[in-house]
Amino acid sequence: MEKLFKLKENGTDVRTEIIAGLTTFMTMAYIIALNPNLLTGFGAEGADLWNGVFMATCIASAIGMFIMAFAANKPFALAPGMGLNSFMAVVVTNIVAITGMTYLASFQAALVIIFVEGIVFVLLSLFNIREKIVEAIPLGVRMGIAPSIGLMLMNIGLGSNAGIYSSTGGPFYAMRDFFGALTPKLAATTMGEGYTAMVITVITMFVGLFAIIILARKGFKGAVLVGMLIASILYWICEAAFLHTNPFAALAAANWMPPFADMANTTLFKLNFAGFAQVGWFTVITLIITFCMIDMFDTIGTLVGTASRAGMLDKDGNMPQMKEALLADAIGTVAGSLTGTSTVTTFIESASGVEAGGRTGLTALTTGVLFLACMFISPIAALIPPAATSSALIYVGIIMAAGLRNVDFGDMEQLVPVGLMMIAMPISGSIGHAIGIGLISYTVIAVFTGKAKEVSAVTYIISLLFLIKFFLVA
Repeated sequence: MEKLFKLKENGTDVRTEIIAGLTTFMTMAYIIALNPNLLTGFGAEGADLWNGVFMATCIASAIGMFIMAFAANKPFALAPGMGLNSFMAVVVTNIVAITGMTYLASFQAALVIIFVEGIVFVLLSLFNIREKIVEAIPLGVRMGIAPSIGLMLMNIGLGSNAGIYSSTGGPFYAMRDFFGALTPKLAATTMGEGYTAMVITVITMFVGLFAIIILARKGFKGAVLVGMLIASILYWICEAAFLHTNPFAALAAANWMPPFADMANTTLFKLNFAGFAQVGWFTVITLIITFCMIDMFDTIGTLVGTASRAGMLDKDGNMPQMKEALLADAIGTVAGSLTGTSTVTTFIESASGVEAGGRTGLTALTTGVLFLACMFISPIAALIPPAATSSALIYVGIIMAAGLRNVDFGDMEQLVPVGLMMIAMPISGSIGHAIGIGLISYTVIAVFTGKAKEVSAVTYIISLLFLIKFFLVA
């Protein structure tokens, strides 16, 4: 392990790395079930396709993480990206309308788009073009990525991660709905019977958060993981006591055998080139460019932001082995297209593992192995309540927000782009779009304050591409 991952050189050990990998896994395990839900209309397109996407999610994620572990030796985890999977679901629906094909045939045609995107990224990574794009992002903007991601993580943890549904509607979110429904009268008119679940969620979330904070304050390396376990146990107890449901009931009827046959019949090497050709070349090219831009800057933002928090950036704000790290998501995306899922990208939840002490590829390897194991033990992964995940996301978000100390608040060329990114990232839910807004604002300020020559040609090109993306591409 020492020779393979250079643990001592990176100031870590096997125990810390494994705990960090398990922590990352617990914060992002939701994607294993959520990804096939989003891509198949929550099972509306049939159990066979759902099972195929489920298997593809586990396998493609693991492949990406193994590349990250052995080629880049970085602790970052990969999986089909949120936002990109929802976008693909919309694309598949549009292909159905354009061509008249079935959803399955249209899904297989959309996989060709993902395959082309992955090949493009492999080539861009091999020829160092993606690395050059990273270097073209102004240092001030790069320094603002980590705290912006921090706000996004807090927004996810306090908001959209723990939604409650009830007979009166939903989803109801903690920060949006709970604090406006504290009285029994308001509770009855807003959340109905869902109010009890909301109270349990909020209490669990904050108990887990403060458990993590106290443990971290005492120097306990597994603080995030233990805090999530405390939150999970509390939630299970409250669920049984107040909601009168057995949190482990699903295990009795769970299917523990991976559905390899369903995957072989629906998604494995099922690229539909004939259906792809029916979509229309202009539409196809537009979709490929859109996927590429969103994925590229989501990945860049996550890598730079998380690496900044982990102290992995050099004095110029660059991360060693960036090429190999970028290649991991490119190969993961190709693997995803061949097995049956949307674009594989670096997950911001990797920050939880970094905060737990993960510094090498052993963290990514641990998470990847757990993803493969989920083909056999997915019912257990599903037991982790969203409230426990929220505890970790909020804590990591707060820690990452501390990166604001690296921003020069006296320099408008840094302050304005960073300020816009910090508000755009949690609101849009897109790291890539927020970086685009930051780059555009940086370029405009530089041009109109007599510093146009200081802006690199690549920065001008990227800013222009984002303008085109924002105004001309849906």
